[in-house]
Amino acid sequence: MRLPIDPQADVARRAWMACPVCDDARRCGACADRRNCADHWRYLISTKGPVVHLQCPQCTHMWSVNTRPGVTCRDDSTPGF
Repeated sequence: MRLPIDPQADVARRAWMACPVCDDARRCGACADRRNCADHWRYLISTKGPVVHLQCPQCTHMWSVNTRPGVTCRDDSTPGF
């Protein structure tokens, strides 16, 4: 079952990360060279600290990635921070 494109999705907010489901950029030279490809971008839905929430426009899969492993998000509800 395909998910609908998230209402927060905006073509102006994009990220270039491999989709873990469809792997549509596997044979792309620009993606292999780690350049921003015009075809294989992902919607950047939101961020919280180092964690980005993405959606693939091809297969509509949604996932989250910690872009800085080992860095934790600060809890904004904790007093004194």
